[in-house]
Amino acid sequence: MSIIERFCEFYSELHKVNPDDLDSIYTADIEFIDPITTHHGLDNVIAYFSKLLNETQSCRFDIHETLLSQKDNTSAYTVIWTMHLVLAQPAKTITLDGVSIVTVRDDKIFYHRDYYDMGEMVYEHIPLLRWIIKKIKARLAS
Repeated sequence: MSIIERFCEFYSELHKVNPDDLDSIYTADIEFIDPITTHHGLDNVIAYFSKLLNETQSCRFDIHETLLSQKDNTSAYTVIWTMHLVLAQPAKTITLDGVSIVTVRDDKIFYHRDYYDMGEMVYEHIPLLRWIIKKIKARLAS
């Protein structure tokens, strides 16, 4: 199974994985970046996922497409996905579209960067901010 197949399988039911198994897809020197934070090194990524997964009832990704690009001996993938996240406290479901860029070395990922809308992820789930964001979007759309 290729690294991108393992990656997609891993994320398809993320809430069921053991964070210690991240070493099956990531290198020891992984750089993991998302709109919230940046983590350097596998131990830090494992700690991040452990905390994240403890705060969720479930988390899964529907992978819509993977696009390969190669330069020299480096392979990079653009992964287009929809995340379905159910938070434990308070119980809330968040559905979010995003894109990941992953770069591979020796059949493992050494660079992973996620792109998604923070407003959709966080801000629009806070009642007062949700109202303000809707007003701003409506004004910009007119």
